[in-house]
Amino acid sequence: MNYRNINDLNSTILKQLHLIPRDIDLIVGVPRSGMLPANLMALYLNLPYTDIHSFMNGFIYKSGARKQFFNESEYKNILVVDDSIASGSAIKECKKDLAHLESKFNIKYCAVYFTPENGNLADYAFEAIPTPRYFQWNIFNHTTLGKACFDIDGVLCVDPSDEQNDDGSLYKSFLLNASPLYIPGSKIGTIVTSRLEKYRGETETWLKENGVHYDKLVMLDLPDMKARQKANNHAGHKAKEYQSSNYNLFVESDLAQAIEINRVTKKPVFCTENFEMIYDSESLVYNLRSGKYFPFLRRYALIIREGIKNRKAQLQNKTIKKVSTSPN
Repeated sequence: MNYRNINDLNSTILKQLHLIPRDIDLIVGVPRSGMLPANLMALYLNLPYTDIHSFMNGFIYKSGARKQFFNESEYKNILVVDDSIASGSAIKECKKDLAHLESKFNIKYCAVYFTPENGNLADYAFEAIPTPRYFQWNIFNHTTLGKACFDIDGVLCVDPSDEQNDDGSLYKSFLLNASPLYIPGSKIGTIVTSRLEKYRGETETWLKENGVHYDKLVMLDLPDMKARQKANNHAGHKAKEYQSSNYNLFVESDLAQAIEINRVTKKPVFCTENFEMIYDSESLVYNLRSGKYFPFLRRYALIIREGIKNRKAQLQNKTIKKVSTSPN
C-alpha cells in the first residue's frame, strides 16, 4: 500500500522544483486534484496560475482579482500540472483537449506522482509510485471505494457528545441530525459501525438524506449501550467484517481501533484521526494481490484488464453503429 499525505506532496514538489525550467510563464492545474500541486508550484515559482478550462477561455488567477483575461503575447511557455498519472488516460485526454492551442503556446506537462510504466507521458515527473496507492487529498473520491469498509461516527459524520450518547431520545435526535464530515464521491462497499442494530432505521435515513451510497450496512447486534460497553469489542467487530471480505481498505475514525483492525486483518486502515494510513501489519495474500511481491504479475493482470475493457468498448460501439445504420 502506497500512501502520500499533503505534507509528502509538498516535500516532493520542493525537492524536485529545480527540474522546472525558469522560463515558464503560467501554471495550469488539472481539476480537481491537480489544482493543489499547481497552486503550490505557482506560489514557490512566483507565477500566475489557472485551471485548464479557464486557460482555454483566456482567464488566469491573479492576486487581488478572482479572474482576469490574459494577453496571449505575455504567456507563451505553459506548464500543465496534475497530481498523478496512473493508467495515463487522464493526461492523454488533457493533451487532446489542449491540442488546438499548441500553435499558440509551448505547452509542457508535469505530474508529481506517476506509475513506473507511464512516467514518459509527462515532460516532468517527480516520483514513481506503483499502484495500489491512495492520496490524502482525494481518498474520498477514489475509484476503489466500492471495495472499502467505512466507519460512520468520526468519518461520515461527527461523533456524538457525551450528552447526546444517552441511548435514548437525545441519541436518536443525533442519529437523524448529525453534521456530515467526509462524504465519499463514489459508492462504498460496506459500512461497519458499532451503532446498535436497533438504530438501523435512523441510520439508514441519515445516510440516504446525506447522499451516502453503499452496498451493505453492518451494525452491532446487542440490546443496549450497557451491553455494548461490557462487550468492548468495537475493533474486533469491524475487523471481523473486513477480514471476511476481499476489500482492500478500511476507513476508521479512532486511532487505537485502526491499529487493532490492522493488527487483526493484516490489511491497510486509513485513520481520520490523524489522516494516516495504518499498515504496520502486512499479509502475504494482500501483498501478492497489491503487487508488492512479484509486481510483474500485477502489471500483467492490469494489462489484461485494460484490454478486456477496451474490447468491451469496441463491441459496444459496433453494436451502436449497427443499430443506428439499420433500416427502419
